[in-house]
Amino acid sequence: MNAKKRLIIGMTGATGAIYGVRMLQVLQQQEQWESHLIISSAGVVNLKHELDMKRAALYELADVVHGVNDIAASISSGGFKTEGMIIAPCSMKTLSAVAHGFGDNLISRAADVVLKERRRLVVMPRETPLNLVHIRNMASVTEMGGIMFPPMPAFYSKSDSMMGMVNETVGRVLDMFGVDVTGLYTPWEGL
Repeated sequence: MNAKKRLIIGMTGATGAIYGVRMLQVLQQQEQWESHLIISSAGVVNLKHELDMKRAALYELADVVHGVNDIAASISSGGFKTEGMIIAPCSMKTLSAVAHGFGDNLISRAADVVLKERRRLVVMPRETPLNLVHIRNMASVTEMGGIMFPPMPAFYSKSDSMMGMVNETVGRVLDMFGVDVTGLYTPWEGL
């Protein structure tokens, strides 16, 4: 029996590859967590463009890597226990697939499994401005129990760096799963 908690990280072709990468880095440092990564072809393109990072370097950050078209992967079944899934970043294409139960690849299939098993799904959509179909898809996933978490910086933290803003968002999302996020951000305690 696996004593580690499992968390799925899906990365798609929206801008913001740094969010998925940073989550994997944080999980890699925690012995009690096992990360399962899926990245789309467009996600790989963004990884290279935004971070000048190769697929192999990303794979080294994950405990388990699943091919985006491997519909028979362990995470495609509700019988495989996980704490849930984070899609970071999430393209509007993937959001649409999740909203409509269109499991055409392992990212949308795994998200469907997480929702049907009533586990936590956090979606970090990256698009602006939003059109009505984007908003309706977000509402649909929310009505199914998913959490929409657009990566928007909180300026009250007075971070003076991009990585500080990334760490705050990553910390807040991982905290939803009970991951130790000490040092990533300071929770708001009021003025």
